[in-house]
Amino acid sequence: MSWSSLRWRLPQSLRWRLLLGTLAGLTLALVAAGFALSGLFADQVQRQFRSHLQLQLDQLTAALEVDAAGQPSLDSALADPRWQQPYGGLYWQVDGPGRQGLLRSRSLWDSLLRLPGDGLPSGQTHEHRLLGPAGQPVLVLERQVIWDAAPGPEASPTDGGRASEQRLAAAGQGSWRLIVAQDLRELEAAQQRFDLTLAASLAVLGLALAAAAGAQLALGLAPLRRLQRAVQQVRAGDAQQLEGEFPAELHPLVQDFNGVLLQNEQVVQRARQTAGNLAHAIKTPLAVLANAAAQPRGELPAFAALVDEQVRSARAQVEWHLARARMGGSGVPGLRSPVAPVLEGLLRVMRKVYAGRELRFDCDLAPDALAFAGESQDLHEMLGNLLDNACKWAQGRVAVQARAEGRRLLVTVDDDGPGLGAAERERVFERGIRADERQPGSGLGLAIVREVAQLYQGQVRLEASALGGLRASLELPLA
Repeated sequence: MSWSSLRWRLPQSLRWRLLLGTLAGLTLALVAAGFALSGLFADQVQRQFRSHLQLQLDQLTAALEVDAAGQPSLDSALADPRWQQPYGGLYWQVDGPGRQGLLRSRSLWDSLLRLPGDGLPSGQTHEHRLLGPAGQPVLVLERQVIWDAAPGPEASPTDGGRASEQRLAAAGQGSWRLIVAQDLRELEAAQQRFDLTLAASLAVLGLALAAAAGAQLALGLAPLRRLQRAVQQVRAGDAQQLEGEFPAELHPLVQDFNGVLLQNEQVVQRARQTAGNLAHAIKTPLAVLANAAAQPRGELPAFAALVDEQVRSARAQVEWHLARARMGGSGVPGLRSPVAPVLEGLLRVMRKVYAGRELRFDCDLAPDALAFAGESQDLHEMLGNLLDNACKWAQGRVAVQARAEGRRLLVTVDDDGPGLGAAERERVFERGIRADERQPGSGLGLAIVREVAQLYQGQVRLEASALGGLRASLELPLA
């Protein structure tokens, strides 16, 4: 199954995804803990069970006596009452050379513990799992001892299994097999009781943790519901921005969203203002033409000059406002325009346009990855106007530099022309104002550059250049 198909099978709700993931993790953790705890308990119980059975075997070894005729007997009764109860769950048996069941506990009744002949060395203990006298599973421990013919010194029953083996080995002769067994159903019942208790405890713990996870998710996702209500209020027109208290993790999202709302509002306002300005700007040329058309016809050259003047004025105003309308969608988040291709293309054009003036163009781009956080066409419009102005006034050299300063893009255009005085530098940004009427143009270039730059929260400045002329510095957001 591919990840895409699995992704479509998952619930679309973030709450359910988080809850299912949490429950899956809790279930795996609790199941793993259950198996681990059950295994540890089983291992500990089995160790204690074997240790208890080993103690019984040692007691049987210590109590066993063999007379001079080679007949075994117990010099003291074993203490546990289950030895005397038929099928009581605890059994012992002594096998002699070639004979089984020479001695056995009352609990075996008329049965025998039949073990495989595995050739056990003297003093070592073997473990078996067999079926007991009532068909129940039992754990069997056996020990084999060998007697010498000559009797030896007696030893106290409290000497332990090894001293008893040495005493028995000196008391008679032949090989003797000492066997003890215990019912495993007690061990299995204890394990089952523990497993049931453990399962119930882990189930209660799992339910408590699941409830806590659900409460945590409800509390953690509550700010998202508040954010949803705030967005609905903005969409319904009840609020201009997202308002309310939100966690620190949501603050960047809320601030960015409010920034987008503010930017969209500014775009709409600029579009409305542009439409109004355009209507107002062309109203005057149209009125002049209408008045001229209503007057008696005079000289055609004068009338033609008037029409040409007013048409050029109207066309300039239309171009100006169309340029602003085109820029009205600027500042859309996520835009990225590399600077190097735009500058290189403009420089190629300027070299062709001003080929007869033998201008020298110096370009410094560092690094090549510089990019403008806006539309490439807007960057082309701004840099094209600045380069065109520099080429018009340059004596023989134009220098362009682009670099990053923090999170801002700075492009400077220098020329070695006559430059501008401090008073004129601000005045040339007004619409229709030209520094020298002898140069062709509409006086809109620098004004367009400033308007477009302001749409991107940027700016353009004019200052004295190190080349002797004018420097135009364009500051824009860096992608």
